[in-house]
Amino acid sequence: MKSESLSPVKDINITGSKEIKSLMKMMSVAGGFQGRLLGEASNILDEMIHDKKCTRFLSFPADVVATGLRGVLKEMIRKKLFDVVVVASGVLDHDVARTSKDYYAGSFDLDDKVLLKKRLHRLGNVLIPHSNYGPLVENKIQPFLDNLYDKGVTELSSGEFCSYLGASLDDESSILYWAARNGIHVLVPGFSDGAVGSQTWLFQQRHRDFRIDLMKDESLLSDTVFNASRLGALTIGGGITKHHVLWWSQFKQGLDYAIHITTATEYDGSLSGARTKEAISWSKVKPDGREITVNCDATIALPFITATVL
Repeated sequence: MKSESLSPVKDINITGSKEIKSLMKMMSVAGGFQGRLLGEASNILDEMIHDKKCTRFLSFPADVVATGLRGVLKEMIRKKLFDVVVVASGVLDHDVARTSKDYYAGSFDLDDKVLLKKRLHRLGNVLIPHSNYGPLVENKIQPFLDNLYDKGVTELSSGEFCSYLGASLDDESSILYWAARNGIHVLVPGFSDGAVGSQTWLFQQRHRDFRIDLMKDESLLSDTVFNASRLGALTIGGGITKHHVLWWSQFKQGLDYAIHITTATEYDGSLSGARTKEAISWSKVKPDGREITVNCDATIALPFITATVL
């Protein structure tokens, strides 16, 4: 299996459509099951986006950036639909890697032992050649860090790191590119958990005075939350990215708008599976807040929701 014979993963190019907006409005009142919830979620997100007094958060994990959903997320940031984005470290990896090299369409049923021999990583049904990930990220990040250090930058938050990194990219398909140019904060609370984080650690072995100060991110979040009139969030999946948004929302008595898209179940107590209504008991979503959980793969749900609000 050679990458030349595989089909590249293409980002979804999304635009607003009156037809989709009408369809989603119809689904919210006439649909059933998750279809109706998807329609309701689009209504809540639309209301949140048009609330001028609402500070808006977006959180998502790394895996979706390896798919065509990267194009949807990029468009939301290009259109300035959110003020703060909280992501997993792997988001940086995939966003940077895909500015230079392709990922490819694969299958969930491929033999992973064969893929290892062929030097292909499998991320669900997406295939990533080894050379298009780890080595590529290293070749991008080390010169980037050298340049920062030569300019006298030795201590910065994850948000500042992402801003510098996005500004260094010359690719309009990139999430970080648009976040940097639109002044949108991208925060990475689990910064070291990925290829970019590992490369930063390796860089620090040669430059002991270089460091990432995550507490600076917390100060930014504190200022953002306490200065907000209202808070809203779209969270995809769970883990540290979702929790970081919810954690800070409690200091404002909770989110006024909360949309959660997940495929996880709530029965194991996981944060991915926790419904937005559960967060009410923690004062992370307001009792009278507009909240909804949609049980759906984000690669299915988010393009429809985004097309509606655009």
